Amino acid sequence: MKPSKDISRLIEIMAALRDKQSGCPWDIEQDFKSIAPYTIEEAYEVADAIARGDRDDLRDELGDLLLQVVYHAQMAEEAGDFAFGDVVEAITKKMIRRHPHVFGDETARGAGMAKGMWDRIKAEERAEKRAARLARGLDPEDHGKGFLDSVPVNLPALTRALKLQEKAAKVGFDWGEAAPILDKIEEEIAEMREAMAKGDSASIKDEFGDVLFALVNLGRHLKLDSEAALAGTNDKFRRRFHAVEKAVVDSGGTLEAATLEEMEALWQKAKAGD
Repeated sequence: MKPSKDISRLIEIMAALRDKQSGCPWDIEQDFKSIAPYTIEEAYEVADAIARGDRDDLRDELGDLLLQVVYHAQMAEEAGDFAFGDVVEAITKKMIRRHPHVFGDETARGAGMAKGMWDRIKAEERAEKRAARLARGLDPEDHGKGFLDSVPVNLPALTRALKLQEKAAKVGFDWGEAAPILDKIEEEIAEMREAMAKGDSASIKDEFGDVLFALVNLGRHLKLDSEAALAGTNDKFRRRFHAVEKAVVDSGGTLEAATLEEMEALWQKAKAGD
């Protein structure tokens, strides 16, 4: 089998890998749950390639992410649920429907960006999904029965916190400005100090989560993306620690043998050089 730019070749390869008689033993054993972590990982690797500005890597990582889509579609086809073509049809239908200002008639084009159109279209889609699930004898709710239950549970925790806050804000459950959230953060930190003083590990974990949630809320009001902000700090920490490591090694030492005081002095030097 030869490589090709045609998507059908990738679908053929995936089907061959999953063939019960001649396929790859590892691929045959997988299911939706076992593959899901790889799907999430590949999405992060796409984001990483973008952040690094590496277009060659981006091309390869997009291919890896596409493979994940084909993988899930192949397993669904084997179960008689849907195939890759159905996935393509569903997303093309959704994009056309959600952009009447691009694909609609002249009236839709003129009013396409009117306030509330996007929410109205999504509400119509949710109603249709609900009706379809009822017709199949399923629970009509996709993710649960609550207002916030449409926010995916498998999102990174910081991102999910942001999405939950944004959705609650749509019905007015929100701070009016950023300043009061600082008071809330201080309140949560005080509660965490109390839990730490008591040595209650469960309460410490709970209060620590409250602090993080409040910090995400502050970032949202300051128009900051918590994931992006933390990613920047992670990279800054890695860069400074690498400078510490290099200085230790250049002086003939090792990180393991270096004292905290020595590393702290080098850290401050690296920080000043940023």
